[in-house]
Amino acid sequence: MSTSLKLFLLILLLGSIAQLFLPWWSITPVAFVLAFWLGRRGWGAFLAGFAGIGLGWLGMAAWLNIRNDGHLSHRVAELLPLGGNGWLLVLVTAVLGGLVGGMAALAGVWLRQALMSSRASAAR
Repeated sequence: MSTSLKLFLLILLLGSIAQLFLPWWSITPVAFVLAFWLGRRGWGAFLAGFAGIGLGWLGMAAWLNIRNDGHLSHRVAELLPLGGNGWLLVLVTAVLGGLVGGMAALAGVWLRQALMSSRASAAR
């Protein structure tokens, strides 16, 4: 199993579990720490964070939308420039969550790379 796939699955699983008990922003430290630990490249970590959190949010938002027959998402979508389309709001929610997860994972990999390069510079 590749490192990016493992990172994606861990972010999806642990991010979804964390959101059951913690606030919505708990996805940020989860993606950051996992990418710091497992991430190797920035692009792969960003995609793993984006897909992991985005799919988690898409699943949860779709499930909640189906459970209440789309009434709440329709009302919120009317307040935003979405034309009252509740499913478009679900998609926008997933993209926003994915961006937060992807940026957090990217920051984790970048911190790891910065620390590794500073260690290499100190060793010289």
